[in-house]
Amino acid sequence: MQGATFPWRAGNRFELLNDGPVFFPRMLASIAAARQRVELELYLVESGACTEALSQALCEAAQRGVAVRCLFDDFGCRGLRQVDRLRLSQAGVQLRWYNPLRLRRGLRNLYRDHRKLLLVDGRSAFVGGSGSSDAFWLPGAADSAWREVMVEVSGPLVADWQQLFDRQWQACRTRLAWRPQPVLGLMHLPTAPPLGQGLGRVAYADARQHRDILQSLMRALRGSDRRIWLATPYFLPTWKVRRALRKAAERGVDVRLLLSGRHSDSPPVRFAGERYYPKLLRAGVRIFEYQPRFLHLKMALVDDWISLGSCNFDRWNLQFNLDANLEALDPQLTAAVAASFQADFAVSEEITRAQWRARPLWRRLQQRLWSWLDRLVVNLLDRRR
Repeated sequence: MQGATFPWRAGNRFELLNDGPVFFPRMLASIAAARQRVELELYLVESGACTEALSQALCEAAQRGVAVRCLFDDFGCRGLRQVDRLRLSQAGVQLRWYNPLRLRRGLRNLYRDHRKLLLVDGRSAFVGGSGSSDAFWLPGAADSAWREVMVEVSGPLVADWQQLFDRQWQACRTRLAWRPQPVLGLMHLPTAPPLGQGLGRVAYADARQHRDILQSLMRALRGSDRRIWLATPYFLPTWKVRRALRKAAERGVDVRLLLSGRHSDSPPVRFAGERYYPKLLRAGVRIFEYQPRFLHLKMALVDDWISLGSCNFDRWNLQFNLDANLEALDPQLTAAVAASFQADFAVSEEITRAQWRARPLWRRLQQRLWSWLDRLVVNLLDRRR
């Protein structure tokens, strides 16, 4: 691990917000109440009703004198029309684009800012996995096409989120935007404290140089004794994560994976990840595929420890993406996250060993094809390290 890490901080308040129809109105209301500054860092921003509502709130804030800064990923914002970009700029919103696509950059174009963060007046933060797209929220609709969560944070932890944003805002102007200067903090992974009211920490990843999100997860997996519930839309974990999951299940821990099912924005990734099912199932890991919608949330509950944010815990994220997760040891948030998992398990299909052996031929062929391609890409990327 390179770079400093953030410490655990007490005295925070967390609220889990399930799905866009809940968290987007809350975020817009917070922007409308802003008096000093608003910072927004997003990967996916697409023109549509959702982005129209968000842009309106940002423009109104800037026009009443609030300092508004938006850091958007250039690749993730391909769907943001030029007229919408001009509208934000003309209203006084400061815009910066992370790693603009350039043919001459070659593989460096793969580095992306995958973080999702809203900061308001240095008092509140919204952290999770949502972008600004009609898939997450269509104003007036009672439900969303994609399943996602955000957490509203208030308290001392907001200052650390602010520091992380400011660090990347400055780095975005440098030639190697994916390698910003280290944050001020501890030079080692802090020891997780006992469960306590309002305990939280900022965990982050910088492409290929800082991975305290993964290191925290590995430590939690290896030390678990009751449950490991892990949700991710793209199941391409590292070998160490897969091994830790199997070992935990073999020693009697309740290990469950909540993965995307038939609704997916990337079926090839889903099929490639299925090659890990047999060993996990034999070890006692339970696998649930979410059925109602596309599962986009990234969330882990290990005993009482929570990690929630933008990181998919996959190899791609860890090699190329800037990511940020909230880690928490708060009884109320733990209860809310556990209830969220239970509700999602109830509407998922559990994949058993018998079902896996009986899968149709077309699915076997899809799995073999995309598994082979995934291994090929991974080997090529490993060679360039």
